[in-house]
Amino acid sequence: MQRFSISPFEMFSSLWRNRGLIAAFAKREVLVRYRGSVLGLLWSFFNPLLMLAVYTFVFSVVFQARWGGGSGSKTEFALVLFAGLMMFNLFAECINRAPALVLNNPNYVKKVVFPLEILPAVTLLAALFHLLISLGVWLLAYVVFFGVPHATVLYLPLIVLPLALFIMGLSWALASLGVYLRDVSQFIGVITTVLMFLSPIFYPATALPEAYRHLLYLNPLTPVIEQTRDVLFWGKNPDFLMLGFYWLITAIIAWLGFVWFQKTRKGFADVL
Repeated sequence: MQRFSISPFEMFSSLWRNRGLIAAFAKREVLVRYRGSVLGLLWSFFNPLLMLAVYTFVFSVVFQARWGGGSGSKTEFALVLFAGLMMFNLFAECINRAPALVLNNPNYVKKVVFPLEILPAVTLLAALFHLLISLGVWLLAYVVFFGVPHATVLYLPLIVLPLALFIMGLSWALASLGVYLRDVSQFIGVITTVLMFLSPIFYPATALPEAYRHLLYLNPLTPVIEQTRDVLFWGKNPDFLMLGFYWLITAIIAWLGFVWFQKTRKGFADVL
């Protein structure tokens, strides 16, 4: 029986070894999503634009929400909200699809010698493409309404990369669990919806009473969302100490997810 390595080196080397395959699959995934539509890839630009408009109208016009510590303008609220929403959408797009990654590709399990461990990376790369489009929309709006973006925008990759590690770790674990427990997809859909409102996307962390604020930081998305706003909109440097700790924790989570996937993948063919 084939043995699958669980070393941290193999986790990264497998992705690097199969980088061409990952890129090809991710490109196909993006193109298939918009195949047959009149606007095609332009939908990847219009979707975040429309989403930004809807959330801005609901929260800043209907609910009269304002961002604490800012100027109180609707434009400011829209961009601050959207900065957090971009990070959450990257997370949610990958995690919601993770439980079905192996289930939806039984041919790769049964008939072909295929590096199944790259499937979460394919989904992540496609989601990162949409994040780049959304970031382009955000930067365009910032230039139009506020002028030249802050130089701290260049720190954004330092925030996105540990989030990508966190997503990969969870995706490996959920892809494996989804094979054995078909209810995982339904459960994860509920969890991501709950997380959207328990993350400081539509409100700042300071909006919570101080006695409960520490609970918000138990949410692993909170530091990512807060740091993203700091570097994109407020022009602040990230908290490098916290960021270093986040890098370490997410790297461990990624490896543990990889270990679980490698240890359980032997039974995929029997279940499918």
